Amino acid sequence: MKHIDAGQTRAHLAFDRLVPALREAFAGQATVPPRHVHTVDSGGERGTVLIMPAWSDAGYLGIKTINIFPGNGARGLPGLHATYVLYDARTGVPLAQLDGNEITAHRTAAASALGASFLAREDASTLLVLGTGRIARLLPAAHASTRAIRKVRVWNHRPESACALAGEWRSAGWDAEAVDDLPAAVRDADIVSCATLATAPLVRGEWLAPGSHLDLIGSFTPAMKEADPACFAGARVCVDTEEAQAKAGDLLDAFAAKALAPQDIQATFAQLCRGERPGRRSPSERTVFKAVGSALEDLAAATLVWQGVAAEA
Repeated sequence: MKHIDAGQTRAHLAFDRLVPALREAFAGQATVPPRHVHTVDSGGERGTVLIMPAWSDAGYLGIKTINIFPGNGARGLPGLHATYVLYDARTGVPLAQLDGNEITAHRTAAASALGASFLAREDASTLLVLGTGRIARLLPAAHASTRAIRKVRVWNHRPESACALAGEWRSAGWDAEAVDDLPAAVRDADIVSCATLATAPLVRGEWLAPGSHLDLIGSFTPAMKEADPACFAGARVCVDTEEAQAKAGDLLDAFAAKALAPQDIQATFAQLCRGERPGRRSPSERTVFKAVGSALEDLAAATLVWQGVAAEA
């Protein structure tokens, strides 16, 4: 079994290749069983373990294990840690262990950009990022692969983290600023992308401008939420998979408040990527994309890395 380290994994996940790979994966056929979810209590700390398998007719089987510990931020540690193993789907032979953190961060940011490719306005140019973690850091580059992003703003509940990330982005050539007035920043943004582990809503529906696109990629359990129910009322809402309706705290709250009904969700990624349902229909329409993540995204990213490494050999 080949070991593919973080640098090698990252090198083969450029968004101009990864976003189309995700689109192709969702348009195709694959087997994606429900994820296994386990709560870990140890020494007074609580985390979540997800085990996410997927396989396809292309001949690859992948299994990701991801550990999520929201309290890590206070320790200066990432909240997510993951491992990924790719196998031959026809024999079960292990092919490679890849860096799961790079797979997770890049595929999540790519899914965010893929959602925006269907739902954000064609002229969207201002991106507001909520969060400063591993995924949040990749969002400008990901969205720039599908929209002409010119301004990037970042907010975090720890302002010093937002200032530091904005500085990193400026060094990379972005017009980037940290913001502390979140309502004003939301009103001014074409795309609002939330990549946090929040358990209480951060974005309010009343702040969202007509024609804006709200991207919710951080929360993935019923207890986690980044947007209040009003964010969904009157918006065109799409999800990555049907699993989102049972797993996303944002959606469950909106259902309970009757701001949204399950039948009001317009499309999944598969329906969008296959052309079975439309995305945005007008420049003034407000849109929302809610993702809880899919093992299919991991498999598509891992396959891209494996094939890239093999081509170099």
